[in-house]
Amino acid sequence: MRKPNPFATLIFFIILGVGGIFAITVAAVSQVLGTVVGVGVFLVATIVSSAIKVADQWDRAVVLRLGRFHDLKGPGFFLIIPIIDAIPYWIDTRVIPTSFKAEKTLTKDTVPVDVDAVLFWQVFDPKKAALDVADFQSAIGWASQTALRDVIGKTMLSDMLEGRDKISGELQRIIDERTEPWGIKVISVEVKDVLIPPALEDAMSMQAQAERERQARVILGDSERQVAEKFGEAAKTYIDNPTALHLRAMNMLYEGLKSNASIVIVPSSAVESMQLGGLAGMTALTRGLTQDLKNKEQAAPPSLPQ
Repeated sequence: MRKPNPFATLIFFIILGVGGIFAITVAAVSQVLGTVVGVGVFLVATIVSSAIKVADQWDRAVVLRLGRFHDLKGPGFFLIIPIIDAIPYWIDTRVIPTSFKAEKTLTKDTVPVDVDAVLFWQVFDPKKAALDVADFQSAIGWASQTALRDVIGKTMLSDMLEGRDKISGELQRIIDERTEPWGIKVISVEVKDVLIPPALEDAMSMQAQAERERQARVILGDSERQVAEKFGEAAKTYIDNPTALHLRAMNMLYEGLKSNASIVIVPSSAVESMQLGGLAGMTALTRGLTQDLKNKEQAAPPSLPQ
């Protein structure tokens, strides 16, 4: 419902006020003549105020003269001929958003989905929008909904979930072809949300989780293979160099005793191969541990006096 024109209302009261004063003056001379003047002033004020129209910057008025299209008026101030001229439509030429949806529509792979979208459109020819279609706003809504259902029926669910931009572009093309003869331009179409059944959503989530677990197992297996290859290369080095193997064994035992500060049980054959059974071997190992303890005590901060 269009708001009343405040400028026309002001003109109505100005004419009515001036004419009323004149009618009162005439009524002092003749009561009948004063009444006629008062009625005439009211009719003139009504006709003049109804002839005055003001269109907003974004509005266009479709003027029909005796039922035929006469002109487009606006924006700003303009006049019409009362009774002869009529304005059935005020067309808004701004960009207008319209939301539409398709519920329980089957995709190409027979999956029911609910899709919500937004259409941004604009009237570029108010004459066509007013004369070529009865209710262009309702027509745009129905055209958008049928186009969305058509696109959903031709699209796989995976493509719909991953390629919303492609679906939006296809919808814009289809809707624009249908609305262009009505003087309406589709600016853009945005797909807001695609809802799938909860059971299918759970199944897709389990599938994605299983795929991630499979990839993790493949990566873990490849890592173990690489580690085994490196161990094989190290073993070949120790086969040809028993001295390096002996030093490695001594270092492993030494690191174990140093870090854990506990008793380590090793096979007797290993002790003999590392020459720890003799006094010289045990003395060397003890000296190394003692030196490490002294280094730790020297590096530790001094305790505060009590």
